[in-house]
Order: sequence, then C-alpha cells, then structure tokens
Amino acid sequence: MHQLALLALEFFTVFIAIPLLIYYRRIPNHPIPFLLVGATAAFFLLKHDPTFDSPRLFAWGNTRAVLIPILLRDFVCLLLLGLTVRFLAPDLLFSLVKKAPALWALVMLLYPLLSVYPQELLYRAFFFQRYAPLLGSGWGMLLASALAFGFVHIIFRNTLAVFLCALGGLLFALTYYRSGSLLLACLEHALFGNFLFTIGLGQFFYHRARL
Repeated sequence: MHQLALLALEFFTVFIAIPLLIYYRRIPNHPIPFLLVGATAAFFLLKHDPTFDSPRLFAWGNTRAVLIPILLRDFVCLLLLGLTVRFLAPDLLFSLVKKAPALWALVMLLYPLLSVYPQELLYRAFFFQRYAPLLGSGWGMLLASALAFGFVHIIFRNTLAVFLCALGGLLFALTYYRSGSLLLACLEHALFGNFLFTIGLGQFFYHRARL
C-alpha cells in the first residue's frame, strides 16, 4: 500500500502538477526541455526495470497483424480532420506551407525526432509499465494515458489542443497496446502531428498559443 501511495504521488507530480505549474506560469513554459528531461529519466528507469523488455523501445513488435487496420483507421481520421479544416476554417488550410515553407520542412523533419519519440516513450512505454499497479492493463490504462496526454497540452492554452491530443492519445495508446511496438505508435503520432502542421493547425500546438 505504501508503494502504491508513492506511485500515485509520482503520477500526480509528473502528469498533473507539472503541467499545471507550467499553465499558471509558476515555471517557464519551455515544453521541449521538460519533455526531453522527462523522457530521459523514463528511458533509464525502463532500462533498469528487470520486468520490462528493453528491446521494445526500438523494435517494431507485432506490427504485421495490426498495421493495415491502423492505417485504414488513420486514413479515415485524417480525411475527416482535413475536411473539417477545409470547410470550417479554410483560411488556415496549408497556411504554414504557403507562408513559411522552409519552416514547415524543418518541422516535418524535427518534430518526429525531438517531440514524438520522447512523448511516446513517456506517455506509452513508461506510462504503461510504471503505472500498471495503479491502473491495470486494460481500458483504465488506455484512458488514463489518453487523458494525461491531452491534459499536458493545457500548456498551449487552448481547448482544441487538449481535445485533439486526448483523442490522438487514445489512438496511440491503442496502437501501443495492440502491437507492443513503441515505434509503430511513434509512426502514427508523427503522421498525425505532421498532418496537423501541414493543414494549418500547428499554431495551436506551440507554447505561445492562446485561448
């Protein structure tokens, strides 16, 4: 019971308290450095956890059995997202590509490396392994991972980022759960993230965004 209480306190500190401190500007709003520090700590904790299969961090796992259904699901989601922007906010569509193509290309390259892998390492591999004693391994874990992932995006100070990231977090959690592959979850996350920046929604996902 004592260990579970400490684990719950750790969960609250990392996934609730720190995002709130950033949101209320009690600590600087610099998400990438915080993310990299958190992901590095998670990496070393997983590497030294004898119950965790470390090769999972860099392996594709059981991708063959789930890849086609996941790609079809993602195609439908991305199509609906793109059509929503096209009809509800046409001025945003491809705005970054048109106004700053070099920046867009840089985002396409760096976002998966500096943001996607650290996020998936922290919110999927580490989250699923570390907090299984608290949350189990079924829908409680999947929903907690998705909600925590959505919640941290309060630092961008707009509801769209929180809503889309909670939905995306559930998709990525399901992918990790079904495939056991962190890389497949990263691939899916990068696909969605780069698509959001391409269709003009990237402005809602950086630290100067506002409500």
